[in-house]
Amino acid sequence: MTDQREVVVVRWPEQSPSADSGLAGLLAAYHLRTEAEKGQAVADVDGLPGRYRAEISDPRAAFVGDVVLVALSGGAAVGCVVVAASVGGRSEIKRLWTDPEFRGRGIASGLLRAALAGAAEGGVSSVRLSVWEWRVGAIALYERFGFVVTESWDGRERLVCMECVV
Repeated sequence: MTDQREVVVVRWPEQSPSADSGLAGLLAAYHLRTEAEKGQAVADVDGLPGRYRAEISDPRAAFVGDVVLVALSGGAAVGCVVVAASVGGRSEIKRLWTDPEFRGRGIASGLLRAALAGAAEGGVSSVRLSVWEWRVGAIALYERFGFVVTESWDGRERLVCMECVV
């Protein structure tokens, strides 16, 4: 039987101790999956690049000044997104991730909707992001929210850069 509990999006770390405990696990899963998809699979978090290990071990320090939203289902963290602090009226979305067991329930859409609304309320005029070209489902999601492919600001091959006016 599928669990159909309500999903609530909260701003981390202010609103929920359970979001606190689940964020590191979501970030670990995101980075481990990404490295595997890039053909650089590692056995565990210790094999990740230092900058990713830092996010997982101390999200408060890694995302200081940023907005982190966490989706909760029955008190468990099942999704997250980071909205980087605005620079010059532009913000960046990073680390949009939904636990694979909870996909197909609109969690990523809810997180993205909340992230864009929060950015607009904060006076941001545009939001950008980068996504690996093989993540076609994510690209389609971003396009549904008005993101368009733009000139790359990142030199990594196979990375698609997108932007949306909010």
